Amino acid sequence: MASASPKASSEPLELPLPPVKLDPLAALFSYLVPGLGQIYQGRIGKGLLFFAGLYTLFFYGMWMGQWRNVWLPDTHDLPDVVVLGQRLEGVPKAVSYRPQFVAQFFIGTAAWPAVYQYIKFDRTKDEGPPPFKKFQRAPTEEQLNELQRNASKRWDLGWVYTVIAGVLNLLVIYDALAGPMFRDPPKWLEEQAAGKPAAPEGPKPLTAANPPPEPVAPVAAATNPPDGPPQGGAT
Repeated sequence: MASASPKASSEPLELPLPPVKLDPLAALFSYLVPGLGQIYQGRIGKGLLFFAGLYTLFFYGMWMGQWRNVWLPDTHDLPDVVVLGQRLEGVPKAVSYRPQFVAQFFIGTAAWPAVYQYIKFDRTKDEGPPPFKKFQRAPTEEQLNELQRNASKRWDLGWVYTVIAGVLNLLVIYDALAGPMFRDPPKWLEEQAAGKPAAPEGPKPLTAANPPPEPVAPVAAATNPPDGPPQGGAT
């Protein structure tokens, strides 16, 4: 009985995808500048979209706050902050008075001037060191009251925009870390599925699982003696 021929299938062959590999370098790039990690991975359109969208949101929020709503406060004269019996000092104390800066910090290098201004803050001067001067410098209490009084709700809404931009960049950083959602199978697997002959393999090394073939002893041909009578015949 003839064997049945294999059934032809018109459905495309599903090839296994390569394993997901995390890309911490791309994640770092996307933290420094939103979308830079995606551009580094070759996803240029997506990276430019993240760059333009998040920077527009962040700097538009700063513009709404008259460029004075991203900063860390000087805590020299502020009351002590005690958490779990421990008195906070330095940056933890400054963050406790302005927790929104934690989210703003994730926009990357665009928020670094605030850290520099906090480190170099000099209360005897009206502005910080160049090149930033008053950019992202902590305002005095009088300046802060004037901003909130004269700018109405725009000042508060502006820093909310900067916080949203920083939080959204966390998703951009994760997208760069995890890599693209759609991955291509290896090229050699695509060629094999298309019916192309695979590259010839070299000789396999001799191992315990692949021992050398044993020699076969030659089989001697059976012959009658030259002078004897024929075997099995009558004498």
